[in-house]
Amino acid sequence: MGAENMYLEIFLIIVSLCLWRIHRSILNWPLVGMLPSLLLNVGRIHEICTQVLQNCRRGTFHFRGPWFANMDILLTAHPANVHYIMTSNFHNFPKGARFREMFDVLGDGIFTADSDSWRDQRRAAMALIAGPTFLRFLARVTHQKAEAALLPLLDAAAAVDNRVIDLQDLFQRFTFDTSCVLITGYDPGCLSPDLPHVPFAEAMDAAEESIFMRHVLPERVWKLQRWIGVGSERKLMRARKILDGVIGNLIASKRNNEGDDLLSSYMNMNQDSRFLRDTVLNLMIAGRDTTSSALTWLMWLVSTHPEVEERMRDEVRSAGGGGRRVFGVDEVKKMVYIHGAVLEALRLYPPVPFQHKEALESDILPSGHTVGPDVKVMFSLYAMGRMESIWGEDCLEFRPERWISGAGASIRHTPAYKFLAFNAGPRSCLGKEVALAQIKAVAATLIYNYRFRVAEGHRVEHNCSVILYMRHGLKVKVASRLSRR
Repeated sequence: MGAENMYLEIFLIIVSLCLWRIHRSILNWPLVGMLPSLLLNVGRIHEICTQVLQNCRRGTFHFRGPWFANMDILLTAHPANVHYIMTSNFHNFPKGARFREMFDVLGDGIFTADSDSWRDQRRAAMALIAGPTFLRFLARVTHQKAEAALLPLLDAAAAVDNRVIDLQDLFQRFTFDTSCVLITGYDPGCLSPDLPHVPFAEAMDAAEESIFMRHVLPERVWKLQRWIGVGSERKLMRARKILDGVIGNLIASKRNNEGDDLLSSYMNMNQDSRFLRDTVLNLMIAGRDTTSSALTWLMWLVSTHPEVEERMRDEVRSAGGGGRRVFGVDEVKKMVYIHGAVLEALRLYPPVPFQHKEALESDILPSGHTVGPDVKVMFSLYAMGRMESIWGEDCLEFRPERWISGAGASIRHTPAYKFLAFNAGPRSCLGKEVALAQIKAVAATLIYNYRFRVAEGHRVEHNCSVILYMRHGLKVKVASRLSRR
């Protein structure tokens, strides 16, 4: 589930959409285009985008930025456009040189690469991630981290009446720890009982914040900051030193100490330190946030839909056993209803709510809109999940049954260009099955052992970021189900 930051463009869209709410038309001003002011209604960007796209021709809206900024954007939730860009005419929509420059901290890894380099890296990653050795390693790491760290923290919370915890924070720590172990063999211990600060994790956060600023500031400004070494670019340089130092030490320690992690496998193919550094960092940044986001929204939806929660409980209880249970990734493969609930949560709350592409050459999309090299095309995954034309009249309802066959024995196939949570086409998410397996195993374990209820007065709002987290976390009260048997 890979993330692509387009913050400034999103802010510009916010402004024009706010004007649309007032005038029911987008005002295209001289010189500044649709940018009379900035950051209006930023907290409702996804809802506003959905509203606009539902009322636009073929679910596509052309935002025009200032004439001097080269920021024109074609915002779309049209499945035919998605299929054309991501699959049919994929070669006309690469990442491009500007993307690589803004994400230079990722080096030449798989998420910035194009052409032959991207194909070679994808082929290698696919062979490793889909291999039986890694999948067994995933099962073991997920089970051990849940049993030894996540459940003890939840047990402690459940033992204290009315104690409130941030479930989102625990999920972020859980996925960071497991991602580090799976990729490098190193456990940073973020989910320790004292919930410590971890420099490596903090450096990753700082790097992502600095990349965000590159999308907010004019290009000349952040490049000047980088040249002088001030502002967010100074923070990025410091973060990069930490990341490079930690990853460098991990690589050095692995040269004579192989394991089941991905770094060990990559080192058997390529000993180049730069290649290994870029590969590790790409996988770490891609893998740590999306799974925790998905778990957060899933558990919130389940806790607020008792009928869904009960059906999920029935499914996990049918697996048998007594006392506390930690479900393995193999055990949840046959849990069809939980699988449907996970997909339904991803439909309504995709971890990466926006994606973007840029055209190499001028093109005409299936919707009839023309896009040139100076126009970005942005998909709103959040809006796509709420389009009645795609999902029907009940598109706003959390209904796992929509994903399940009539007999209830299997998951219905839905084309990726309609359900884009795992990307589509040649760049479809390599870690889809890994992510689904981990989400289902954790969800089954939590629903079997605990009952979660949102704390009174807690406001659930999504943030305005490339990753769809909850702005205030997910504050819940936990009760153990075991004591009630």
